[in-house]
Parts: sequence; structure tokens; C-alpha cells
Amino acid sequence: MNDRPKENHTVNDADKRYALFTQLLVANESQVRWFLRGLLPTWDDVQEVLQTASVVAWSKFDHFEEGTSFGAWLLTIARFEALKYRRGMARSPLVFTDEVWDLVAEEMDDGEYQKERRQHLQACLQKIEPVEREILLKVHQTGVVTKGVAKELGKSEQAFYKFIQRLRRRLRDCMSQAMAMEE
Repeated sequence: MNDRPKENHTVNDADKRYALFTQLLVANESQVRWFLRGLLPTWDDVQEVLQTASVVAWSKFDHFEEGTSFGAWLLTIARFEALKYRRGMARSPLVFTDEVWDLVAEEMDDGEYQKERRQHLQACLQKIEPVEREILLKVHQTGVVTKGVAKELGKSEQAFYKFIQRLRRRLRDCMSQAMAMEE
């Protein structure tokens, strides 16, 4: 006869809470990432602030009220973490006032607006030649150095930057037209 007690395989409350947090975080991560991209200069900055905001959110998760919007709660935390991060970047040559960032944050906070912008962006990207689209998307990937892509393509930095600016301008104009037609 075996005298060892049976192991209890039920998930305790802390594990359930962590599983709920993880599920909510994953479901809202994309929205927060795009929100932060509107507030921060690079995708690396976005990743760093997103990680910090996630840790802060977990540490405060006991204060989150189930049934309320986790996404809105996480966006608020992310916004404050982005503000802290930007203050730490104050030596950067391009620094906006908090009022400008507040205006940007208000614009970015509108989830439906962002969804529409992403749809227009995808449609406008499809209008660009595949080779140009691939180059444009490549320079916006995390960790990619524009100078390296220019060298890889055998172009001078200055010519390559102008090329990228023209592509961005075409995208911006296309999106502006699409959004104006929608309104």
C-alpha cells in the first residue's frame, strides 16, 4: 500500500490570476505597442517601455477590477511609463513638450481610429511596388540600421534617406486621401 499523499493538481488562485493577467496582456499587447509607437521614436524604445509597463501592470494587477477594460488600464500605465522614459531621453536632439505628447496620446488612444489607420496603411502599402515596399518595411524593423540597408543596396546614405523619405511621403499622402474620403 502506498502511504504517500496524492498530489493536488488543481491550479491555485495565484496561478489562475497569473494566467488571467497573461491572457489579458497578450490580447492587448498589439494595441499598446501601436499606442507607444506614436509616443516613442523607435521600435526599440517601444519594446523597452512595453516590457516595463507589463512588469508594472503585473505588480499592480491586484488593484485591477475584473470586468473593467484591461486594455484601457494597461494603456494608462504604458502612457505613464512612456512619459518617464522620455524624461530619461531629455538629452535627445528631438524633444517635445509634455503638451505635445498629451495631444499625440489622445489621438493614439482612440482604438477604432488606430484600426482604421492600420487598414489604410495596409491598403496603401499594397499600392507601392513590391521591391520598394520590402525596403520600406525592412528599415522599420526592430534592430535594423538604415545605414546598413543603404550600404547593402549599394546606395549612399544621403540618397537612401531621401528615397525612404519619398516612400514615406507617398504612404502619408495615400493615407491622408483615404481617410479624407472616409470622412
